[in-house]
Amino acid sequence: MTGELRVLGQVEVLVDGTHVDLGHARQRCVLAVLAVEANRVVPTDQVVDRVWGDHPPRRARQLVSNYLSLLRRLLAGAGVDGVAIERRGGGYVLLVDPRRVDLHRFRRLVADARAQTDQARALELFEQATAAWRGEALAGLDTPWIATVREGLVRERFAADTDRLDLALRLGRHTALLPELTGRADAHPLDERVAAQLMLALYRAGRPTEALDHYRRLHARLTAELGTDPGPDLRKLHQDILTAAPTLTGTPPGRASVTPRQLPSAPALFTGRRPELAELDHTLATTRDDPETTGTVLISAIGGVGGVGKTWLALTWAHRNLDRFPDGQLFVDLQGFSPTNRPTEPADAIRGFLTALGTDPARLPADLDTLAADYRSMIAGRRVLVVLDNAATAEQVIPLLPGHPSCTVLVTGRTGLASLIDRHGARHLSLDVLTRDEARALLARRLGDRRIQAEPDVTDDLIDLCGRHPLALAITARHAATRPRVPLAEFATELRDLGLDALDDDDPAASLPTVLSWSLRHLTDRQRTLFVLIGIAPGPDIDLPAAAALIGLSKADTRKILHALENHSLLDRHPRGRYAMHDLVRAYATADDHLTEPARQAALDRVVDFYLHTAYAADRHLNPHRQQVTFDPPATGVHPHPLPDLTAVLDWLDVHHPHLLAAQSTAETRRRHQTVWNLAWTLGSFHWRRGHRRDALTVWQAARTAAEHLPDPNTRILAHRRLGNAHAEMEQHEQAMIHLYKALTLAEHHQDPAQQANAQETLAWAWARQGDDRKALEHEQRALAIYRTLGNPVWEAEALNSIGWYAARIGDYDTARDHCEAALSLNREHDNPDGEATTLDSLGYIDYETGNHREAIDHYHQALTLYRELGDTTNTAETLDRLGHPHAALGHHTEAREAWQEALDHYRRLGRDTDAEQVRKQLDDLTEPQ
Repeated sequence: MTGELRVLGQVEVLVDGTHVDLGHARQRCVLAVLAVEANRVVPTDQVVDRVWGDHPPRRARQLVSNYLSLLRRLLAGAGVDGVAIERRGGGYVLLVDPRRVDLHRFRRLVADARAQTDQARALELFEQATAAWRGEALAGLDTPWIATVREGLVRERFAADTDRLDLALRLGRHTALLPELTGRADAHPLDERVAAQLMLALYRAGRPTEALDHYRRLHARLTAELGTDPGPDLRKLHQDILTAAPTLTGTPPGRASVTPRQLPSAPALFTGRRPELAELDHTLATTRDDPETTGTVLISAIGGVGGVGKTWLALTWAHRNLDRFPDGQLFVDLQGFSPTNRPTEPADAIRGFLTALGTDPARLPADLDTLAADYRSMIAGRRVLVVLDNAATAEQVIPLLPGHPSCTVLVTGRTGLASLIDRHGARHLSLDVLTRDEARALLARRLGDRRIQAEPDVTDDLIDLCGRHPLALAITARHAATRPRVPLAEFATELRDLGLDALDDDDPAASLPTVLSWSLRHLTDRQRTLFVLIGIAPGPDIDLPAAAALIGLSKADTRKILHALENHSLLDRHPRGRYAMHDLVRAYATADDHLTEPARQAALDRVVDFYLHTAYAADRHLNPHRQQVTFDPPATGVHPHPLPDLTAVLDWLDVHHPHLLAAQSTAETRRRHQTVWNLAWTLGSFHWRRGHRRDALTVWQAARTAAEHLPDPNTRILAHRRLGNAHAEMEQHEQAMIHLYKALTLAEHHQDPAQQANAQETLAWAWARQGDDRKALEHEQRALAIYRTLGNPVWEAEALNSIGWYAARIGDYDTARDHCEAALSLNREHDNPDGEATTLDSLGYIDYETGNHREAIDHYHQALTLYRELGDTTNTAETLDRLGHPHAALGHHTEAREAWQEALDHYRRLGRDTDAEQVRKQLDDLTEPQ
């Protein structure tokens, strides 16, 4: 007999309309967990967590098994066909046709409705979806997981109902909808889309005064409670009602933003391009529209020379078709033809997409394949538009392509992207400059018909001088519009003198600079100075403190200049107070000759000093017991950014890591050898904690070269030692040993005991990386002997712990424990949490190897607490890896799996593929108790 599973109300099963008794609430909760995840395996541990939360009974896993056995018998006894509960791969799965589970039927109907081009049919599907609800989802059940799922389902239903009401309004059902819309507006008084629907229905029902009253009440409430005004869509609807706009009689207000909504605003001066827009419309209309149909993703590749309007066309078409992509729009500038920056890596672009789609950035995998798979999974079956702007090659684009035909992709780029067309069926659209009529319409839109008609011949000259190039025309129109009393002939003369006829060249550096040089004449001296300096500043963007150091002004004055540049469209403000230039604008700024070379170099010195000294202060937070290195004071007027605590330190370093690397490159170009070395030194602790192994190698290679020009032999010794350490981290053992023994030889030659001890200790670690723990122990014992003569207890503790570790590795556990316990006492006595954590980890290893598994777990947990407080991702991963073993030895399979899974996630983010593969095997080999 046909059965139906229901969770959109009470959890129940119906067989030919008759209810099946499913037993008590906990048993129904187990069924609900599997029904929500129908046809997907739910691990047993997850079932337990979702049914009992943080306080499961001791025999929870057995109870789950018992409940499911009872449910199988109940369903079989009721004669339910086509529903099966099976155990698979450490979990359970409910096998059922999704159409027989009301939740999945609801979601399918909503997806079909949103994909439907026939509005009447779409409304019918939405109404069928709404009918699946019988009350509060999962009613009668109460666990944290149930509450979370219930909240998510409420949002899904609200979104579906909102889309349904939009359709009903389009179909003229405003009068019948008024009671429902009024109730929704009362329940959601600050929701602007709900308000817009009610206002439109009231207006169409002949009650415009009530519509305006509702807007006034909402406006007042938004101001009072949120300190904001209604959004642009609602303001436009309000204005349309005031003016009785004809479009209100049959067209609903604009659709509210749907997350993710990453599209930049539509270009205000866009004109023409009717054939191209029609071709994009035709391409979409002739592609199969059913998400259930297996097919290819629709891709349109817009090609043409730089600045010809590819992005303008893509954005205009996207904004005109927002209603076709209700599940969101993704946008990324791939910087394919940036004269100063490298093209955006596909992995970086996908990380941005996943974050916009709701993924926690801290949990993003490191490798491209996993990122791409997660991205494709998240948007599969969703009506999403993906705009990939300024692509360099097809290879850059291919990882960003969705895998499901419900999505549409627009790509812009200067190249033909041939393999994208050949291998993925992209529809190519080649974009040329504007026609004369389109160029004239662009100028008329900005300057007004009267001004154009007053100087028709001059207008033709402007069009010719700009080569009918959209970006050149837009810049020219903006400057002319802001100087209404200046005749157009004067602008044409300037353009002719400056040679703007070169703007239709495919080389952006040879085309746009002329237009920009003319526009920059209207900046103040300070504004132009900062504009030029940002162009040459290290890093992909800049924030206020760095910009203040760059120009040598106060933050207050610098902020005013940044705002002015932003207002001149020469600078874009991004989240977290970061400012960036478009690649072509930056190329011009770099070439601008407004400043003398000494002024440029002085500015670079200031901003590099800002980054160096802020990073040095950050390093002192990260590793206060580290060997002291004295730096020269920063340039006059440069003040390091204050970093009050460890959280602020790590946040600043994470954000500014690219800038610090670029600052070292700038210092290298400037032959500031000491600064090159200093930047490598300040990044050491951060690179270790965050696992930036390749960057560590790069900065120390530069530092070693710089050290050859420095008088202090310690800089050469340290550079060789740290470079050897970086090579060892990369498993480049031969190069590591060359540099480490060179460091030891130099330290002995200069009779520097501290450097000798440090070299011995790093050699010990490098030998251990190669698996030779006995040789490692010999070097570490030599290091300890020297450290004890220096009177530095923290260094002594470090060596004691390392000896303990290596002794344990060769099976001498008594020696290992003695040394590690001595190290632990010293670290605690001298308040060295980093060393304390490392020693606790060593003691955990010793306990595990000697069969003291519970003691091992305790030591590992203590170490993990400290590592997490320190933000030490590298050691957190390694300790989690080791923690799983004593748990597994005690039969704590759940705890072992949790530790190893977290370690695996960390290793993947750190790019440690070998370690990740080993942990994955450990997880595979972990037996599941029956």
